Amino acid sequence: MLRIKCCGMTRVEDALLAAALGADAIGVIFTARSKRQVSLAQAQAIRRALPPFISMVALFMDDDAALVETVIDGLQPDLLQFHGREPATWCAQFGRRYLKAIAMGEGAAALPQLRQYPGAAGLLLDGHGLGEAGGSGRAFDWSLMPKELTQPLILAGGLRPDNVAQAVRIARPWAVDVSSGIESAPGIKDPAKMAAFIAAARQASAAAA
Repeated sequence: MLRIKCCGMTRVEDALLAAALGADAIGVIFTARSKRQVSLAQAQAIRRALPPFISMVALFMDDDAALVETVIDGLQPDLLQFHGREPATWCAQFGRRYLKAIAMGEGAAALPQLRQYPGAAGLLLDGHGLGEAGGSGRAFDWSLMPKELTQPLILAGGLRPDNVAQAVRIARPWAVDVSSGIESAPGIKDPAKMAAFIAAARQASAAAA
């Protein structure tokens, strides 16, 4: 069954709505490079409000290890997500399960990077270019999604309510990750868009099963 992560959460009410609509995970962003950056206090408030069995993912991008450690200690996220040029050894140093984002903006030339993180719990293929922040709303060629890797693959980048079904049919990902496609402004989620996105993703997954 397809999993759904709603990322870039900044408000408790948006995270609660995502959970009520059937999202499996929510993401909070700590890197200062993002327009959706949250403080530890904001993330803690969201964490306390979440119902059981909803995972929280803490996202970083080429940040200091001290920040990651502070977030781990203060938030106890279920997963870490690294969105920059962090090598596998750096990602693994915290002793926590992590997702590694792969910048697919350059297309097929980015695919070798998928082999560089065998210890990642999953690989997130996003549409941004190498060194750019995620949440850009840009998609990549979904047909490039590899079929032979054993690691769970998460599709991100440019996903919206009107195209997520097609993306699921083409890429057949283990999960989808959405941020800007369900927003009215950076970090502010639109309830109607979120509901439409989750419903369309679920329907596409059921049809593909």
